[in-house]
Amino acid sequence: MSEGFRTILMIAGEASGDTLGAELIESIRQQTKGENINFIGAGGPKMEAAALRSEFDLSEHAVVGIWEVLKNYFKFRRLFRQLFELATRREPDAIVLIDYPGFNLRFAKAIRRYNTHGDGAFGGWQPKIVCYVSPQLWAWKEGRIKQIAKDIDLMLSIFPFEKDWYAERVPAFSVKFVGHPLVDRYPLTKQDKKNLPLNPDLFTEQPTVLLLPGSRRREIQKHLPVMLDAAKIVSKKIKIRLSMVLPSNEMLVLAKQHISTDTEINLKVGGLAKALDQASLAIASSGTITMECAWFQVPTVVLYKTSPMTHLLAKALLKVPYLAMPNLLAAEELFPEFIQSNANAGNLAKASIRLLMDKSERARILNGLDRVANQLGQPGAVNRAAQAVLGALE
Repeated sequence: MSEGFRTILMIAGEASGDTLGAELIESIRQQTKGENINFIGAGGPKMEAAALRSEFDLSEHAVVGIWEVLKNYFKFRRLFRQLFELATRREPDAIVLIDYPGFNLRFAKAIRRYNTHGDGAFGGWQPKIVCYVSPQLWAWKEGRIKQIAKDIDLMLSIFPFEKDWYAERVPAFSVKFVGHPLVDRYPLTKQDKKNLPLNPDLFTEQPTVLLLPGSRRREIQKHLPVMLDAAKIVSKKIKIRLSMVLPSNEMLVLAKQHISTDTEINLKVGGLAKALDQASLAIASSGTITMECAWFQVPTVVLYKTSPMTHLLAKALLKVPYLAMPNLLAAEELFPEFIQSNANAGNLAKASIRLLMDKSERARILNGLDRVANQLGQPGAVNRAAQAVLGALE
């Protein structure tokens, strides 16, 4: 890398992306001894703490589903234009787009169009565009692959099968499997949860059921009430401890609105690793959190509820048999999945009771999770991602 200050523009739009971005910034600063790199863009509080000069916290505006995006169209257009203006004014050496594909892939396309056909076509600014975490094109949007290959210089993948998937379809596209950041984030072995007793009366301690309703307002509003109803049903069969981890104080305030005063539940903001290590079972929203449940060997019941419009569109386009990534990596249903109307209290409770009481089923699931963990690559994923970004600057 040449001498002088370099600028990297980063965009992360969700809590999970904020964590990834902060880890990436810290690794880049460590590898460059904190010198000569400016970080600008949009991220959450973790990225800001790591050194990002953030225009705004894009994670505060996270929504999910077609209808929710349409309702917030003008807000996202304003935020998009604000970041586009920042990029064209500051002309960063690299643009790192962290997950959040609905926003970030459009941003990459807009920058490429500006460089080739817009006001920047005759200038010298040609930033390297890096995408950290591949969009799940293999699940439902394969038709976008050629456009993405034109807009993105380097794709950093966290799942091993994605590199071959891209190579079969766009051989010239640069894709690097860096490994999954969970391996670095939680490096030590987990508690062995295979040997819970079949008879719940023989539990030496009450098993802990961990509720993980999601990181977005809409997810908590849709998921938490049915999770709490399911937990009540489970508690009539098995004496359990109930806990819940939320990503922010704002989401904690929202969650409390759905919890009755007679519900005994341990509420935490942050501290996910400790909560998972203590959990015998999780009931979780489908998303990145299911990989953390898998890493900590927590049998999990997965649910997802969205708008009818989004559900119908997803059902028509989806090309994979499961929503939860651990199930996709295992090529079998390790975590029971319940979507839309099937995500009701009765179904969630029935599956939860089985995963607590059926020792052979727990063993099957946990053996499968060992296989999943073995696919996530070696330690050093974030450092490899940082090296790849620095390499793009050379």
